[in-house]
Amino acid sequence: MSRTILAADQVIAFQHGEHRHLRDGLVVVEGARVTHVGPRGSLPDAAPEEITELGDALLAPGFIDAHAHLTSAPLDRTVVEDVGEPQFQFTALAEILPAMALAMDREAERAMAALSILDLLRSGTTTVMEIGWGAGAEVADLAEQAGIRAWIANGYGSARWGSKDGKRVSIDWREDEGLPAFRAACGFVEDIRGRADGRLNGYLSPLQVAMATPRLLEETRAAAERLDCPVALHVSEAIFEWREMVAREGMTPLEWLERLGFLSERCMLGHVIFTAGHSALLHPGRDLEILAASGASVAHCPWVFGRRGYAMESFARYRDAGVTMCLGSDTAPQSILSQMRLGAAFARLHERSPRRVTSREMFEAATLAPARVLGRDDLGRIAPGAKADLCVWRLDGLTTAPCRDPVRMLVWSAEPEDLSHVMIDGRWVVRDRAVLGLDRARIVAEARAAAARVWDRVGPGDWAGRRLDTLSPPSLEAWR
Repeated sequence: MSRTILAADQVIAFQHGEHRHLRDGLVVVEGARVTHVGPRGSLPDAAPEEITELGDALLAPGFIDAHAHLTSAPLDRTVVEDVGEPQFQFTALAEILPAMALAMDREAERAMAALSILDLLRSGTTTVMEIGWGAGAEVADLAEQAGIRAWIANGYGSARWGSKDGKRVSIDWREDEGLPAFRAACGFVEDIRGRADGRLNGYLSPLQVAMATPRLLEETRAAAERLDCPVALHVSEAIFEWREMVAREGMTPLEWLERLGFLSERCMLGHVIFTAGHSALLHPGRDLEILAASGASVAHCPWVFGRRGYAMESFARYRDAGVTMCLGSDTAPQSILSQMRLGAAFARLHERSPRRVTSREMFEAATLAPARVLGRDDLGRIAPGAKADLCVWRLDGLTTAPCRDPVRMLVWSAEPEDLSHVMIDGRWVVRDRAVLGLDRARIVAEARAAAARVWDRVGPGDWAGRRLDTLSPPSLEAWR
């Protein structure tokens, strides 16, 4: 079994149930796991020539992205930032994304997934929870090639939403309730389990709460128990979705899920922005109490809502209620660095305090919290017995020097360019900023070509057949 001894100026290590700051530390990796963590000199049998000196660097656990859409997220870039209609509360879910979805093809999904994995690895994510639309096998191949750790779900649902007149959102229900796609998704979970030396696994996602029948949710809950896997569900992500559920069921989405008995510690609920008490709703209720009592977790993706003019109210209130809070990317850029920074800033704006939401809490939401949801006490930390999923951050860069507090540095100032190396499962997958298992130039070129093709095909999926330049007008007039 291979043995690697890493010495770094600073280490975010795990001790006595929490992250600790270790200066001038040693981390020993044997095979795929960490076997020793301690100060320099704590390993008396190590010869100097055996030690890999990382120098003026921070050794930190890799991030866990708890909510990603690898096959589509890059297509959001330069399209959805400045658009949205007031009748849809400025979300892109009602018009732009349905139009883009119809223009997609499987080759484009693969190209976007490859670009997404590059984006994740270059910014310190070592584990990702992907929710896709049927391209799970292709994503798994790319993840195995790149060496990233991934939980992959082929999403399914009982309906589709969109607008038929530009005035309101309509929901078109499937006669089969999405059950055939659900069964295929269960088969995928069984097929992928433990692949790539255990780095790849599957889970279930019935996509959005407003587009799932009670039967589909019950079948999902039972299958997740049988397959012993997590479940992801988009909940309270849009005001129109929340209003649809209140009008249809006479209760909030979380109240409805509680009544169905769907919620459990297996559930990673995406977004959960618009809960009872949110200022955009003016609706009282006990949503956070329901979340905390059920053990369900929240995958909070601050950026996708911040660009629409909304924010969670607030991260601190959820934590105070006892809800496990995790972080996800959802859209481009797929960087947990960005999500920690924006999440902390938005939360402090709402709380009017820099102390109510700390850098440590955001860092835990990117490491320890999602590891607990996955049932993996060997992820999100640097400790003996943990998987060797490690990131080496340079401390001599313009955005990292000087560094007194490594967690604050990562949350508030570090950039992807400061990341030198990434190790996953004891293997280097990024060295000197280069992703070893993927051809960056080719992947970027293929993604650009695929995006141009998809963007040019936008039109048939829109209720009025509008092209993308109408749905998302350019910021600048063309030179004439």
